[in-house]
Amino acid sequence: MTGPPTAPDPPSSLPSAAPVPWRAQLATWPNLFTLLRLVAIPVFVWLVFGRDNRAAAAWLLGALGSTDWVDGWLARKLGQTTELGAMFDPIVDRLLFFVAVPSLMIDGSVPLVVAIALLVREAVVALVAVALKASGAPRLVVTWEGKTGTFLLMFAFPLFLGYHSTLSYAPALVYLAWLFAVPGIAYSWYSALFQYLPTAARRR
Repeated sequence: MTGPPTAPDPPSSLPSAAPVPWRAQLATWPNLFTLLRLVAIPVFVWLVFGRDNRAAAAWLLGALGSTDWVDGWLARKLGQTTELGAMFDPIVDRLLFFVAVPSLMIDGSVPLVVAIALLVREAVVALVAVALKASGAPRLVVTWEGKTGTFLLMFAFPLFLGYHSTLSYAPALVYLAWLFAVPGIAYSWYSALFQYLPTAARRR
C-alpha cells in the first residue's frame, strides 16, 4: 500500500520580484513632494536675480529648508519608501545648497565666511560619499549632529537674505541669522571631521 502523495520539493531558488519602474516610484506622494522642492529651486534663483525680490526669495528658501523632513515623513507614514526616494531626496537637498548658497554669494546677501564654510564642508562630505560608493562600502548614515547643523543653516541663509530685503522687520533678522549660523556651522563641521570622516576611514 502506497503512502499519501507528497508535495513536490520547493524550487531551489525563487524568482526575485521584478524591480518597480522609476516612473512608478516617482508617482508617490513623497517623491512628488521632493519633485516640487526641486522645481522650486529655479524659481528661487529667478526671484533673486530676475525679479530682485529678496523678500519673496527668502520666504521661499525658508519654506524649502523647513520642509526638508516632509518627504521622509510621508514615505514612512504612507509606507511608500522607494529606492528612488532614498537617492532623490539627498540629491535635491545638496542641489538646494549648491545653488542657493552661491546665488546668495553673488547677490552679496550672505557673509562670505559662512558661505565658504558650508560649501567646503558639503564638498568634503560629498567626496567621502562618492569614495565610499566607488569602493562598495556602506554609505554614511546621517548623524544627529549633521542633521542639526543642516537644520540650523537652512534657517540662517533665508534670514541673511531677508536682512537685505525690503521687509519692515529686516534689520532685526541679522541677529537671528547669526544665532542660527554659528551653531549650524559648528555642528556641521563637527559631524564631518569627527563622525563622517572617521567612519569612512574605518569602512575603506
